Amino acid sequence: MKVASWIRYSILRIGIFVLVLAGLSLTGLMWWLSALIATVIAFALSYIFLSRQRDELSHDITARLSRKKADLDAESEDAQWESPGEGNAKK
Repeated sequence: MKVASWIRYSILRIGIFVLVLAGLSLTGLMWWLSALIATVIAFALSYIFLSRQRDELSHDITARLSRKKADLDAESEDAQWESPGEGNAKK
């Protein structure tokens, strides 16, 4: 069973954040400062190390949107074929 690319990417990003936050919490920093620093570090690490997963996610989203657009175009064309006279009658 293949895991959806957005689920895998999200879990990896959350995992990086949690690991960095746990590490910073052990240093004795205030919780909000640890969370802020962990957010910045996790963003940087995911940007550097998760580029392949991000590209997979981007391709998946693009494919889904193009399929949806193709379906909408087909429905529009089918509707015109079903009632060709109505479009000309309004002019």
